[in-house]
Amino acid sequence: MAPKFKDGDVVVAFSGKWISWAHTIAAYSAFLGALITGLSLHYEKIVQNEHYGYPQEWFPSVSATIGDRYPERSVFQFFIAITSGPRFALVFLWYTMTARPKSSLPKFVFWTGMFRTVTCGGWTYVTSTDDHGWHDIFMISYLVATLPWTLGCLALSRNNAKALRYRKFFASCFFGTLVPLIYFFIQHKVHKIAGAYTIYAFFEWALVLFDVSFDAVTALDFENLELVVKDVKGVSRGNAESVADEILKKEKDKPLGNALDQPFSWNEALDAVAHTYNGVSFRILVSPNLLGTCYFPLWHMGISGYEAFVMVTISPFLLGIGSVRSFVFQNVRIVHLLSLSGLLAYLIKSPELRLTAVGFGVSMSCLGWCATWYAERAHPIRLENRALAWCAGLVASSIAKFAFYTNNPIWPIMHAANGGWNKVGFFIAVLAVLRSTRKPDVNGERFEPTGRPKGSSVSAALGLAGLFFGMHSLLSDSSTMTLWVWEGFPVRGPIAVNGVLTILAMSAGICSGILYRGKISTRTKMISVAGGAFIVTGFSHWFGYIGALALAFSAMSLAPELLASAVQYDPASTFGLGFFCYNLLVLAHVWVVAYAFVPGGPLLREHTDWIMAVMVILIGLGAYNLPADGRSAKSKGKSRGYGRYKTPYYVYILAALQLLAISVAYLRFPTNNYKSYHKDEKLITAGIWTVHFSLDNDMGSSEHRIRDVIQELELDVVGLLETDLQRIIMGNRDTTQFLAEDLGMYVDYGPGPNKHTWGCALLSKFPILNSTHHLLPSPVGELAPAIHATLDAYGELVDVFVFHSGQEEDPEDRRLQSEYLAKLMHDSPRPSILLSYLVTKPLEGNYNTYVGEKSGMKDIDPSDWDRWCEYILYKGFQRTGYARVSRSTITDTELQVGKFVVGRPENSNELVPEAQVPEGLRFPAMFRGEGVRGHRYHVFDEPRYFA
Repeated sequence: MAPKFKDGDVVVAFSGKWISWAHTIAAYSAFLGALITGLSLHYEKIVQNEHYGYPQEWFPSVSATIGDRYPERSVFQFFIAITSGPRFALVFLWYTMTARPKSSLPKFVFWTGMFRTVTCGGWTYVTSTDDHGWHDIFMISYLVATLPWTLGCLALSRNNAKALRYRKFFASCFFGTLVPLIYFFIQHKVHKIAGAYTIYAFFEWALVLFDVSFDAVTALDFENLELVVKDVKGVSRGNAESVADEILKKEKDKPLGNALDQPFSWNEALDAVAHTYNGVSFRILVSPNLLGTCYFPLWHMGISGYEAFVMVTISPFLLGIGSVRSFVFQNVRIVHLLSLSGLLAYLIKSPELRLTAVGFGVSMSCLGWCATWYAERAHPIRLENRALAWCAGLVASSIAKFAFYTNNPIWPIMHAANGGWNKVGFFIAVLAVLRSTRKPDVNGERFEPTGRPKGSSVSAALGLAGLFFGMHSLLSDSSTMTLWVWEGFPVRGPIAVNGVLTILAMSAGICSGILYRGKISTRTKMISVAGGAFIVTGFSHWFGYIGALALAFSAMSLAPELLASAVQYDPASTFGLGFFCYNLLVLAHVWVVAYAFVPGGPLLREHTDWIMAVMVILIGLGAYNLPADGRSAKSKGKSRGYGRYKTPYYVYILAALQLLAISVAYLRFPTNNYKSYHKDEKLITAGIWTVHFSLDNDMGSSEHRIRDVIQELELDVVGLLETDLQRIIMGNRDTTQFLAEDLGMYVDYGPGPNKHTWGCALLSKFPILNSTHHLLPSPVGELAPAIHATLDAYGELVDVFVFHSGQEEDPEDRRLQSEYLAKLMHDSPRPSILLSYLVTKPLEGNYNTYVGEKSGMKDIDPSDWDRWCEYILYKGFQRTGYARVSRSTITDTELQVGKFVVGRPENSNELVPEAQVPEGLRFPAMFRGEGVRGHRYHVFDEPRYFA
C-alpha cells in the first residue's frame, strides 16, 4: 500500500505492524522452542530442582529450560538474537509515534526500552553458570525497568480504545501474576512443599507470555505507520491527547496536576538530591551518637556518665541567644559543614574522643536543620521541600541499612575492614552541603514572626518529639517492626527482606502528602497512627505487620505538616523542647529493658506499650495543633511561589529509591539450600558465644569478625547471646541478618525487641522445623530469654536450646529459671543440645538442676572446673569434642564449641588424643598455639576429644 503523504519515490514500504509481529513471533519462538526442545530431550533433568524431581515436580521453570543445557540454550539464544532487531525497531517506532515538543516522557520511555533490550541480552548470553553476579545484575535491571516501561507506554497510549484495553489487560495480568509467583516461590524455597515449584513454573511462563503480549499490542498502533518511514495519518504530530494529558486536565491547579505539569531540570533535580543527602547525613550522625553513648554503660555494667551525650540534640535551645541565633541563620552552610565532622569520627581510635566528635556533629546538625526550616517559614513551598528532603533522607538511610544488613556503611563504628564506606560518604556529604546551602538573602532580625501564630508552641514541640521518636525507634531500620511480630518457625509473618514493604509504606506516606494533599484528613491519619501502633504492639505475624505498615504510612504523611507547623513558633523553645522530650522518650525506651541497671527502672519495666501510647498521644497533640487544612497558616491560599517546581523531584527520588529497595530485597532473598560442613560424618559442630551487642572493644561493629571465627571453626549450629540490637541505643541493628546470609544459615532472631530482653538468637545450617520463644521467670531481675528449636539434622530430629539466665545478683530468679528450663529439656524426647549462659559454678547450686535427672542433660565436660557463664549440655547422641576459644577484642566472653555425631549413642567421659580421632571430627589446627587474630584454644590450650 502506498503512503498518503510522500515527498518522493518509495523504494520499499511496509506497515509498521510487521515490526510488532516479527518481534512477537521471534520472542515466542525463543521461549517455546527451548521448552519443546527441553521437554523432548531432557525432561526429567529440567524438572529437577534442589528439593524434588519427577514425579513430584513435572513442569520446568523458564530458567531451567533456557539455562545451560545444549541444545535448549542454543535454540533460545538463536531466536533471541533474531528478536533483537525488531525489538530495537519497535522501541524506536514507539518513540517516533509518541514524541512531542517540550515533552520529556517519550524520551524517558525510549531510553528505558533501549535499556531493557540491552539488559535482556545481558542475562540471555551471560548465564548464572558463566558469572552469577553479572547474570543477576542484568536480570534485576531488566525487571526493574519493566515497571517504568509499562507505565510509560500506558501513559503515552493514543486514543486507540482497543489497544489501550489490551495494554491494560496484559499489564494487569503481568503484575497480578507476581503475587502468586512469589507465594509459590516461597512455598518451594522456604517451606519446601512438593509440587510448589511446578505451580511456580506455570506462573513464570505466564509472566513471559504477558510480557511479550504487552509489546505485541503495538501492532494495533503501528498499523498507522509505514516504513521507509512515512507518517501516513499524522499520528506522530502531537494532535491526539495521551492518557497523561487527560490526567493533567482533570487535576489542573491541584497538587497532583502541579506535580506532573512541570518541565524537568537537571539542576533542580540535583538540588533535590543534595537536600535529600543532607537528610541522610543527619541520620548517619544521630544513631551512632546514641550507639556510642550505649557503649560505655555496657562495659561499665551501669551508669558511666557518658549518657549525657544523649542530650546533645537539644542544641536548638541555643537559638534563644541572640548572637548565636544571628550567626547560625546567616551561616547555615558553615553549621552544616561543621556537622560533618561527626562523619570523620571513624578516624579517631579512642572511643571517648570519637563519641565527643560525633556528639558535636549531632549538635551542629540539629542546629543547622532547625535554622534551615525556620529560615524558610515565610516560603511555604520551599519549607515543604526542605521537610520532604529530611523525610526522604530517612527513607534513603533505611535503604542503605537494608542493603548493608542493618549497618549504615558511613557510621563512625564502620571502617574499611568491616564494610565501611566512610570516605565516599563524607565526600558526597560535603558536595551535598555545598550545593544545597546558601546564605539567606535577609538579615537575621527579619526571621522574627510578624504576628502571633495560632495554636500552641508546646503542642507543636510535643508533636515533634513524638514524630522524631517514632521515626527513629520504628522506621530508621526496615526490619525493626518485622522483628516486633516475629514468633519463630514455621514462618507465619514477615522476614527481614519483607522490610522493603516498610520502606514502600514510608515513601507512599510522604508521596500522599505531596500528590493528594487535603484528600486524607488529619483525623484519618491519626486514627491510622493509633490503630497501627496498637496492632503492631499487641499482635504478631502478618496481622501485626499490617499495623506496622499503617503506622509507617500515616506517620510519614504527617511529618512535613508537623514540621511546617512547628517553624511558625520560636525555634529555640519549639525545637529545643521537641528534642528534649524526644530524648526523654529515648531514655524511657531503654528503661523498659534496662530496668535492673538504672535508677527508677522498675517503674517502666516491660512497658513498651506505655511508650507507644505516649508517642501516639504526642503526635496527636501536634496534629491537633495543625491548621484546619493541615498546612501552616502562611501557606493558606498560596498556589504558586518560588520552589514549587522542586516538589515533584522528591516524588522521582522516592520512586528511584523504591526500585533500589526492591532490587536489594531480590538480592537478599534467602536461598534456603544450606549444607553442613561434615555431611559424611553426620557431624554437628555447635557453639555458644555472648557477642556483647556486636560492638568490639574499640567501639567498632564486629559482625565481620564474628563471621570469620564462626566460619573458620566450621560451626553448623551457633547460639548467640546479647543480640537484641533493634533499639535506638543499639543503632536499630540486627547482627543475625548479616551472619545468616553471609554464612548460609537459617536464623531465628529469638524474642523480639518488644519482649524486653537483651536477646538470644540461633543460627543453623540445618532446617529449623519448629521454634518457640520463652521468657523464663524473672520476678526481680532482667528477663531471661530462651529459644527451643527442632532441627532436621541428616534426616533426624534434634532439639537445640539457646538460653541466657539472669544476673548473679538475683539468685531466686536464677533458681526459678533453672527449674523451668530443666523441665523444658526433660520433656523433649529427642537428642538435645543446650547452648547457654548459666551463671553458676560446675557441680554446685543450680548446675545440678541443669545437669542430671531433672533435665536429663549431661555436661559436655564435667572435668572443666573453670566455668561460670557459658555451658554446653547434651543428651541422646555421641559427644566427640569440646574446645574453648579466646575472644580476642571482639567481645568480653569466650566462644565454646562442641562436636556431636547424630545417630550414635552417648559415650563416656574418657579423653583420647587427637591422633585417634578421624580427620573429619577434628577441630581446625589454625587455632593452636598463638592462633589467628587473637583467637586461640585456651584454658586447656588445645581441644579435648572423647572416646
